[in-house]
Amino acid sequence: MAVRYTTAAKKTPNPIDEHVGRRLRMRRRMLAISQGKLGDALGLTFQQVQKYEKATNRIGASRLQQISHILQVPVAFFFEGAPDLHTCTVRLTE
Repeated sequence: MAVRYTTAAKKTPNPIDEHVGRRLRMRRRMLAISQGKLGDALGLTFQQVQKYEKATNRIGASRLQQISHILQVPVAFFFEGAPDLHTCTVRLTE
């Protein structure tokens, strides 16, 4: 019997992460800052900035705070107009 190797199923990004990435890209372009320049300011590569914008990688809270400072907007800017969270079911137990 032959051994079968399967590839991991490609996960789709969370809609909130996609929204934050789009807002990041929009603001960066408004300020005419390249991905490379933003990456340099963050101590990252431009590829990492691309991944944030495409929601391939999530942006951590501290990194989002850095980005908001560099792009001169409050953190809340990235969540304005975000998809409704009521589509997620959260169950809390006592």
